[in-house]
Amino acid sequence: MSALSKPLESEDDAALVLRVQRADAAAFAVLMRRYNRRLYRTARAILKDDGAAEDAVQEGYLAAWRHVGAFRGDAQIGTWLTRIVVNQALQALRRRRREQVVVLFDDPAGEPADGDDAVTDTPAADMPEDAMARTEMRRLIERKIDELPEAYRTVFVLREVEDMTVDEAAAALGIPAATVRSRLFRAKARLRASLAEELDNATQEVFGFDGARCDRIVEAVLTRIDAMHPSG
Repeated sequence: MSALSKPLESEDDAALVLRVQRADAAAFAVLMRRYNRRLYRTARAILKDDGAAEDAVQEGYLAAWRHVGAFRGDAQIGTWLTRIVVNQALQALRRRRREQVVVLFDDPAGEPADGDDAVTDTPAADMPEDAMARTEMRRLIERKIDELPEAYRTVFVLREVEDMTVDEAAAALGIPAATVRSRLFRAKARLRASLAEELDNATQEVFGFDGARCDRIVEAVLTRIDAMHPSG
């Protein structure tokens, strides 16, 4: 198969970037599909809103298209795109002014403030009940991640969800690698504590004994007693 007929999807990032720099929109579409999930998750971690995250990713792609000529390959294209989307998301966050971006955190250990957490994979299951349980667990974890400060959320998603290296995450966010490690550590600690509290609260309600169940038991026993002593 000749180079000209080679499917775009099989091209590596470097080859696609060269095409995009020649205004090849089809090659850019392949790149977008390749990095859509990472970029959306990154923007979502910052903005905590699905629609706003989509908007930030779109704006980031448009900015990348306009400035791809300046890309020299000093970093991976995925890292470069992530950095652009991070900037777009932070700009959107400042424009909204509906939440305060937390940049300083309590530091009981006396280290520079920063942290993150890992999501445990749930084994696949075929039963509908298991699928529902996994969905509920995923929603709980997503909610707890949303409750993390923005700086922690972003590092967590890049490291633990997107599996970027410390150096890649640091380059994407424009922060030192040591800060990435610190934020990841603290976010994990916060998530563990938050999930443990949720588990403790749920444990108090396990095997709930509501009024209907109580009534059923009493009625069943009385019925059996009546059967044991039939009225003459």
